[in-house]
Order: sequence, then C-alpha cells, then structure tokens
Amino acid sequence: MKALKWGWSEGLRVQLRPLANWKREEPVDEAKPFKIPKREVWEAFQRVKANQGAAGVDGQSVAAFEANLTGNLYKLWNRLSSGSYFPPPVRRVDIPKANGGTRPLGIPTVADRIAQEVARRYLEPILEPAFHADSYGYGPGKSAVDAVRKARERCWRYDWVLDLDIKGFFDSIDWELMLRAVRHHTDCSWVLLYVERWLKAPGADGGRQRLRADSGDTAGVG
Repeated sequence: MKALKWGWSEGLRVQLRPLANWKREEPVDEAKPFKIPKREVWEAFQRVKANQGAAGVDGQSVAAFEANLTGNLYKLWNRLSSGSYFPPPVRRVDIPKANGGTRPLGIPTVADRIAQEVARRYLEPILEPAFHADSYGYGPGKSAVDAVRKARERCWRYDWVLDLDIKGFFDSIDWELMLRAVRHHTDCSWVLLYVERWLKAPGADGGRQRLRADSGDTAGVG
C-alpha cells in the first residue's frame, strides 16, 4: 500500500502513514489557524480526479499530480490550513461560440481546483437552499437536461417564453457585493479569506481569475 510521508522539523524525522488515512477524520493540528480536516482535501481530490480536465498554467495534469499524491495533498492542506495558500494564475483558453466569436475560459491548476472544491464542499450546503428552485446552474442533483425537461413541461401550460441573458456576467459582477453576500451566509474565516483571494487572483494574461473559472454560464428556468 502507498504511504503518506509526513515531514517534521524535528531532526528531519519522517513518519509513514497509509494513504487510507486521508479518507478518515483526523484531529487537526491545533497550531494551524484554520481547522480544515485532511479528509476534506482528500474528498476534493477525488472529485477533481473524476472530472479530469486540462492542465493549468503549471502544465501539471491530474495524473502528474497523482504521481506524488501524498506530498501534493499534504502541501496543499498545510497551506490552506495555515492561511498561506495563494491561488496561482489561471490559464486562458478561447472557446468558439456557436454564433461566432469566442468565449474566454479560465483553467485553474489541478491544486487550485482541489482547493476550490474544498471551499465548495463547505459552502454548497449553506448556500444551495438560498437559490430559487428553478436555478439549475451548478446545483447538486441538477443539470441542463433537467432545465430543458422543466421548460418542455411548462410549454404545455403557458403560451409565452421569457428569454434573457446577462452578457459577461462573471466579468461585470461586483466583487464586493458578492463578498457581502457570502459573509451574510457564513462567518467562516478561511472560506471568506480564500474566496476573496480567488476573486482577486491574476489571470495568466494579466486579467482576473474567476471563482468557478472552469465553468460556463449559469442556467435557470423561469
């Protein structure tokens, strides 16, 4: 079985623990200012691995990250729980649009996707109940297929359709307003710290990173 290598400053002592320990709850180091269980980082990696995705600005793929999984997960957890994690720039890719032109897509590094997933796992149970029942964008257990199904059902009951779109939503949203909304729902210090850092992190082209940068537009059914 693979082992976790834990490096300590005391005489460069190394303690070996099975990789399975990442799947269990462990006491968080009291010296860390933020109590982020290692299990959360492990579960976040599993989600990112399942989704795969392209490499970020560092060129590191999911497979390459996994090649040194114990060391990479520990380093990420250590930085997150100590408050020293700063998101790297995102890689910009222009995606062709069906009606012509392109849509910029930000691709975070694998480690940053894991960090974002840790925050998502904390926030989603708190924020999801605040969304309208007809909001299908990124909702747990919801998809674009569900939105289309609901729209088809309502086509038999109504003879009108309201179609609208917010152009460049992620580019124009007021960050301070977003942070105020997050603070309204949680006072978790590490979540607020990292959400703000993600919002203000630079893009590889000098622009700004986006929270959920690897996702498309939100979807809803009116």
